[in-house]
Amino acid sequence: MPQSQTVLVLHFGGPYAAHVARLIRTEHVFCEVLPCNAALETIRARQPVGLVLAGEDFDRYPCDPGVFSLGVPILRVSSPSDCDALSDFLFARCECRADWNMDMFIRDAVADIERQVGDGRVLLGLSGGVDSAVTAALIHRAIGNRLDCVFVDHGLMRKGEPEEVRQVFTRTFDVHLVAVDASDRFLDKLAGVEDPERKRKIIGAEFIDVFSAEAEKLGRLDYLAQGTIYPDIIESGSAPGEGVIKSHHNVGGLPERIQFKGLVEPLRMLFKDEVRQVGLALGLPESMVRRQPFPGPGLGVRVTGAITREKVHIEREADAIFRQELERAGLAEDISQYFTVLTGARSVGVRDGKRAYDNVVCLRAVHTTDFMTASWARLPYEVVARVSQRIAAEVPHVSRVVLDVTDKPPAAIEWE
Repeated sequence: MPQSQTVLVLHFGGPYAAHVARLIRTEHVFCEVLPCNAALETIRARQPVGLVLAGEDFDRYPCDPGVFSLGVPILRVSSPSDCDALSDFLFARCECRADWNMDMFIRDAVADIERQVGDGRVLLGLSGGVDSAVTAALIHRAIGNRLDCVFVDHGLMRKGEPEEVRQVFTRTFDVHLVAVDASDRFLDKLAGVEDPERKRKIIGAEFIDVFSAEAEKLGRLDYLAQGTIYPDIIESGSAPGEGVIKSHHNVGGLPERIQFKGLVEPLRMLFKDEVRQVGLALGLPESMVRRQPFPGPGLGVRVTGAITREKVHIEREADAIFRQELERAGLAEDISQYFTVLTGARSVGVRDGKRAYDNVVCLRAVHTTDFMTASWARLPYEVVARVSQRIAAEVPHVSRVVLDVTDKPPAAIEWE
């Protein structure tokens, strides 16, 4: 069986690398994005059939000169118009086969997992989202019952989600699932912490600690699996010249204190829409594959500022109402991501005929294909009005509801 061909995109900063990668993959050619300063050995090991140098400043971030002696075609992309040459580059110069698809990805990913894990056992942190679900399905296909899944309830899940996760995954997957209620542990650690980066890092560190504790209980576990996807890598500043947009608790390698041999991250180079395609190809239920994206830190990054149990409750209830009303209006499948944010701002309002000085909740809804860019969703006013009325009436200590009308960029999709 032939191996999938690889075109490498070397990232020289700016917005073009991700865009070029998306265009190449739509041509059914596999590509991987590496920072421009990647070691020549790393580049050569990928056995690329072509190289795309994508960026705005090739002089500021030079690559290894040996790149130009690899004997493969090279294309520079520094403006949108340069992308017009991609198709000719791929098929005339690189002689790509245009045969890469999700079935091929699954085949290669399963083989990679088998090769990495060998006869070892794998521990996966199962969040209930599409990324960890697809990761579980891929790993389970590769190694069967040598996969153990752990679901950690950090007290920052959406309304009814812990119960739903337990029910869905015990019924859908023939794997060993351990459910851990660590909500008090997480919330106590987060008490008084306002900085979003600190919150993410605390949540990430606690996840690692919980996994370590479960590994000790379960006996031999050799690898830790994570549902890291490509936007996680980009937004964690893994390209030269790119600042950290936000930290992801599943990016950055394996802390030294963890007694695992390594990380298994089969989705690391996929965009979100590709992850969904893989999930459907693996036979996962569409309801699971189309689930709303949910960040690893959960509501911890949708409650701005310091987290309290009361604030989490307010955010959880408001978010549930928003989701209910969009589903009722038949809009849920048309909007890529939607949620509420407890903004941290307070506003004067009137409740029960009396002056109130309470919280401001923001509605956030966006359209996107790859989660690298997004446009705010133009929700019908009658739906926005109904959501606002219900939140103000049913959720305690909320005096005002606002709508976020900012694209990505300049804003991120999440507020923190």
